[in-house]
Amino acid sequence: MSLPQPLRRRLSSFSRTVFTDSRRARPRDPGDRADNEIVSSLPLQMSLYFNVYFFPFWWLSTVVMLHLKYPVLSDYYKFILVTIMILTSLIEVIRLYLGYMGNLQEKVPELAGFWLLSLLLQLPIILFLLFNEGLKIQPLERAVHIVFALFLSFQVIAAFVTLKRMVNKLATHFRLNEFDRLEEHPLPDFYSLGKEESAVSVAGRGPG
Repeated sequence: MSLPQPLRRRLSSFSRTVFTDSRRARPRDPGDRADNEIVSSLPLQMSLYFNVYFFPFWWLSTVVMLHLKYPVLSDYYKFILVTIMILTSLIEVIRLYLGYMGNLQEKVPELAGFWLLSLLLQLPIILFLLFNEGLKIQPLERAVHIVFALFLSFQVIAAFVTLKRMVNKLATHFRLNEFDRLEEHPLPDFYSLGKEESAVSVAGRGPG
């Protein structure tokens, strides 16, 4: 299972625009090769691993607390919390899948999707659950929301750093391939062409 091609292209374009560092993308030596460099992040992968086991605990704790306080909540907050629980559950499954695929297999579109979901959707939702006192937050809820927010904050930073390394590696690899192509099929030398044309014209005029 992979992302649709139009979405992959858009995420790839977004990643090149946001994460490319032109200073690091230039190869310092044509002989340098980055093909064997591993840019996957071990801290990010460990965070994802523990996140997979923590999320069911967070979900169960949040659902139990929601069930207990549901009668005292206003209809407005009842609707919001139920909607948030459904959205968060769906987003988290997709987010963790993209994080695993993007980090372990060094796939830029997947990791960019993971980073965007973490930063733009999951983190704001958890912060809303953590700081909105109108939700009648219970101590257990506050504790699990804080842990979840820490996971998300760390993953946003780690994924950002990893994406920069991946995009710069791809940019360097592309430039090295272009250099190799020029070495195999060099362009004609402008000055040598000029000399050859002069020699031809002189030979054509001949003596006299």
